[in-house]
Amino acid sequence: MRPLVRLVLGLVGLVAILAAVAVGLPAHVTVARTVVINAPESAVFPYVNNLHRFGDWSPWKLRDPQLAITYGGPEEGKGALIQWTSQKPSIGTGNMQISDSNLNRSVELAANFNNLEGTSSFEIAPSGSGSKITWSFGYDTGSSPLKRWKALMLDGFIGSEYRAGLDRLKETVEADRRPLTSPTPSVTPGPPGVSSQPEQPSGALPGGVAGAPVPPGGTTPSGQPGQAAPGAPAAPATGSQTAGTPSSPQTGATTTVPETTAPAPAPPPKKKRRRNQ
Repeated sequence: MRPLVRLVLGLVGLVAILAAVAVGLPAHVTVARTVVINAPESAVFPYVNNLHRFGDWSPWKLRDPQLAITYGGPEEGKGALIQWTSQKPSIGTGNMQISDSNLNRSVELAANFNNLEGTSSFEIAPSGSGSKITWSFGYDTGSSPLKRWKALMLDGFIGSEYRAGLDRLKETVEADRRPLTSPTPSVTPGPPGVSSQPEQPSGALPGGVAGAPVPPGGTTPSGQPGQAAPGAPAAPATGSQTAGTPSSPQTGATTTVPETTAPAPAPPPKKKRRRNQ
């Protein structure tokens, strides 16, 4: 027998075996991924019911920022349509159209992922203080052995995309619900025993007290003359002015002359008596 005939018979036998095995494969395959979002059902539902928001968390948009997206029909609810096209062969083209919508409960869609047609759905249910959302894709293989073998690879092909999309949806919903708070200024604590409040002006403390200001022209507790504060009037020096003589004025400052006691008036001169000649 020639080698070519053997090769043909071998291929026919392999196809027969694969077809026989395909009969035992499931005719319907469902791929599903679930995530819990810290938000009520009413807050999650608009993100899946409004297809104009799908681009904010789409797994294909995450992989291809240049993804071209177009919309059709109403903006949300039954009849809303979204289509996308990518230059990456692994993404290709696809579309989803809402076929049924149940407020805060579920959204049913007819989906086509790169010529893989099926039904997609979002199921929302309460979970503790948040919501559990399940994104699923159902694929009917019919009696075709080729489709049944393709369904075996469906979980690896779509499952990772759905997981990435739900994680992105969780981040988007929770970030949009996070309140905006103004930054609180931080105060660095000082050493123990030292007040961190700003120093307030206070009156002059009694002499001899530590930290008391030295009056202009006065003396410090050690007996040394104090220095005048910048811009303060100069104090007169003791004994440097003559009584009754005003001190010379200074530009930009006022000099205070100490009060002095006026001298007593001199007694009147005695009249001379004339001698009789």
